[in-house]
Amino acid sequence: MCGLSGEVRFDGGRPDLAAIERMTDVMEPRGPDGRGAWSQGAVALGHRRLKIIDLSERGAQPMTDARLGLTAVFNGCVYNHREVRRRLEGVGHRFFSDSDTEVFVKAYAEWGRECVDHLVGMFAFAVVEHHTGRVVLGRDRLGIKPLYVTQDAARLRFASTLPALLAGGGVDTSIDPVALHQYMSWHGTVPAPRTVLAGVRKVPPATVRVIEPDGTQQDHCYWQPSYTRHSALGADPALWREAVHEALRTAVRRRTVADVPVGVLLSGGLDSSLIVALLAEEGQEGLPTFAMGFESENGEDGDEFHYSDLVARTFSTDHHQFMIPSDRLPAALEGAIGAMSEPMVSHDAVAFHMLSEQVAKDVKVVLCGQGADEVFAGYHWYPPIASAAREDAPAAYADAYFDRTHGDLTAMLHAGTAAARDVSTDFVRAHMAAPGAETSLDAALRMDVHALMPDDPVKRVDNMTMAWGLEARVPFLDHELVELAAACPPELKLARGGKAVLKDIGREILPPEVVDRPKGYFPVPGVRHMAEPVLARVRDALTAPEARRRGIFDQRHVARLLAEPDRHRAKRGANTLWQVASLELWLQVHGVH
Repeated sequence: MCGLSGEVRFDGGRPDLAAIERMTDVMEPRGPDGRGAWSQGAVALGHRRLKIIDLSERGAQPMTDARLGLTAVFNGCVYNHREVRRRLEGVGHRFFSDSDTEVFVKAYAEWGRECVDHLVGMFAFAVVEHHTGRVVLGRDRLGIKPLYVTQDAARLRFASTLPALLAGGGVDTSIDPVALHQYMSWHGTVPAPRTVLAGVRKVPPATVRVIEPDGTQQDHCYWQPSYTRHSALGADPALWREAVHEALRTAVRRRTVADVPVGVLLSGGLDSSLIVALLAEEGQEGLPTFAMGFESENGEDGDEFHYSDLVARTFSTDHHQFMIPSDRLPAALEGAIGAMSEPMVSHDAVAFHMLSEQVAKDVKVVLCGQGADEVFAGYHWYPPIASAAREDAPAAYADAYFDRTHGDLTAMLHAGTAAARDVSTDFVRAHMAAPGAETSLDAALRMDVHALMPDDPVKRVDNMTMAWGLEARVPFLDHELVELAAACPPELKLARGGKAVLKDIGREILPPEVVDRPKGYFPVPGVRHMAEPVLARVRDALTAPEARRRGIFDQRHVARLLAEPDRHRAKRGANTLWQVASLELWLQVHGVH
């Protein structure tokens, strides 16, 4: 797990090595264990290393294999690197390290851009072919590892974080009206390739991008489940329970591959509890587990310790519990926003940031339960979408999921930042019109898992954990498990309040109280209800001179939000003031003018 950066020149000039240095420095928290740079011809690479596999300097990056004529930087983990290594050794490759990065380099030499088909894991990479000058970028299937790009006629730069690109300089930081529309429609989510900044884009998940020396580029999407009923398991709940149980066992086992200790973020919910139970099943003893809570606000509990304690006792984990007082929130809020590659609305980003700070003192790798609700239909908005006819799926999705209508959204914005049409609904229609996805639920899950999820919960976990040099692994986003779930009949996911097939597994291996509990979240009541002193920070940001100069939001609307900070809510209940403030806070913290 690391941070990578680079520059490719198209105009015959040399890369700006000082910019590479600045970009690399910004990503030090992602990789506190090592630093490297490389340059040849029109290309330069930078890297920060977090040592997880092969702790020796043989795994340092950028990694060059002079015999193969390749140099690469890599962020993430190839969980099956040992198996791939044996295959490569069988066809004559020889290794100088035990690093999974070297396995990737040899795999690229053997299979070219199709090497990604052989890798199980989470990753973003850049590889340079010395003899052609070609540069190849890529991301893992579910977009777990980020990769941002900015480009003009003379050059292209890329990095693991958007702030790293800002540090490089020369970025168009004007607001993208389409991305802003998506941000305000989907509670802060802007799917690839856009970001809220017009000059920065993202390489999409499951994509390999080939960049030729003359600047021409081509994207190759290498993976997309069909979301159709092609499984031999039919509709038998028992067969599906067994198949998903075995696939989840494999997914969890894969994510224990490391040369450092591995722990679990244990909220006490079904998903993280299943991970703990499966690790116990594998014979793990004294597993480090971690839970966090906040003080209550407005009658809302700020912790779920009852459930996490129960799971920890049941499986005899080495459990760590952290209670955070509300007066720590303002400072924590600044830190969390500083760690965001893009503005995020979900208040649990603050919790993840604070939890990661504590966890990183004990372990360097943690497993967590993100993704299960999207993959196995655990959210409350899925049943109404599922009941719609397939041709009505986009409208049903917008009704159940969107924060507000196009008209209401436009009324909130200054005329210069409003999109001319309902671009968010257009995006949903286009995505759901693609081949596959038999039912409305299939279309909604495909949309969430492959378009929105990488840029909300997945990005949130990456940003908040890596801010402290902590690698987070997500078993529920194992690509083979996702493929299996995509073929699972909708009724086996929706039953019993959602995630029925996971609940069936839970009833075999977890305390019943955990399986049948009401769905919980990672609550941060002080942010959710705009309590002081968070409200004071929000008020300062939205009334600051730079916010007025930027003019994203209609000032009369902002005044109404500030006058009644806990009243105005999106359709799904999110605090509108926080959504507006999150964007402006992010722009100010990251020095975007």
